[in-house]
Amino acid sequence: MTSDRTGNYGLFSEQFTQNPYPVYSKLREEDPVHAVRFPDGQSGWMVTQYADAEEVLKDPRFIKDMSKIYGDSMDMLSVFTQNMLFADPPDHKRLRGLAQKAFTPKMISGMRGRIQEITNELLADMEGKGQVDLIDEYAFPLPIIVICEILGVPSADRDKFRLWSNSLIEGTSGELGATVYQHMNEFVQYLGQWFAKVREQPGDDLISSLIQAEEEGDRLSERELYGVVTLLIIAGHETTVNLIGNTVLSLMEHPEQRQLLEQQPELITQTIEESLRFNGPVEFSTSRWAGEDFEFQGKQLKKGDLVVVSLNSANHDEAQFEHPELFNIEREKSSHLAFGKGIHMCLGAPLARLEGEIAIASLLKRFPQMRLAAGSDRLNWRPGMIVRGVKELPMLLK
Repeated sequence: MTSDRTGNYGLFSEQFTQNPYPVYSKLREEDPVHAVRFPDGQSGWMVTQYADAEEVLKDPRFIKDMSKIYGDSMDMLSVFTQNMLFADPPDHKRLRGLAQKAFTPKMISGMRGRIQEITNELLADMEGKGQVDLIDEYAFPLPIIVICEILGVPSADRDKFRLWSNSLIEGTSGELGATVYQHMNEFVQYLGQWFAKVREQPGDDLISSLIQAEEEGDRLSERELYGVVTLLIIAGHETTVNLIGNTVLSLMEHPEQRQLLEQQPELITQTIEESLRFNGPVEFSTSRWAGEDFEFQGKQLKKGDLVVVSLNSANHDEAQFEHPELFNIEREKSSHLAFGKGIHMCLGAPLARLEGEIAIASLLKRFPQMRLAAGSDRLNWRPGMIVRGVKELPMLLK
């Protein structure tokens, strides 16, 4: 692999985390398939141009099953990777098919009323408060309550899920210390106890149907059960938390676009799509590995090389989007990669979109005078190699 040149671009520095887009612009121009040392110490390749990103996300030479590279692992981390996100065909199809039951268009459409209900309750709780942290009081609880209801786990435990989820995600920044392992262990123990309850008293929720599938034989192993449920709990709310937060922030920073949306509320669907493109909630794709030696865009990839796509860089590629640096809610139908592409495209994308639309439209309607309580340059962005979102979003409601 070519020598690591991270220092030339300041990748993963605090300044980069605050605003990575100038760095991405340079990389797309100078070294679009860039040799890099990631925060966790691994070396690999970062892909930044749209066309290359799309190819990596769809090309079967880039594999997802890390056991093909590293062999079967029995450590704590492996519990969280026995799911469709880290599987290749045919296992991928089987695992995704089991989880897909809860995310059919009909099921998602049928949830609109309940999502609106939860949204209204959260907005009512914020009424009368002068200032709130919008992440804490709105963007986080909405999707976690929804996914907990789908899965059948108590939404009263949502603060635990948040702690465990944050720990796993921030562990990707290279700080995989004792606390992260402790939280992983707590999460696994919690799930084990919950699975035992469900086996005794199954319901009509998704975990019950997954456990019943597991008991039918070879359709779902115990480790796969943990992996799939972990993915759904974490991915089922993290994307939407940051989608809501990033969309509100973009609208506050672009008052003319906010005004346009308030004047034409039917633009809410395009607003969510533009937010996904402009400052997407998932910064990087999950890991892929070169399944063989081959040349890719002039670089020699060796079997086992780690390859990661910068989704947010691809979504700012001038070759694909006209004036990508502009936040424009009237942009024509977007071909953004915020939810990935190909067989691993995000299963929960329709749910995240629906939650985002309801959350943003309802918030603007309820609090038309709301504004940022701090300059956007003072906001702290979450560390890690997966999500892009602010830790807090202080808002004045009146």
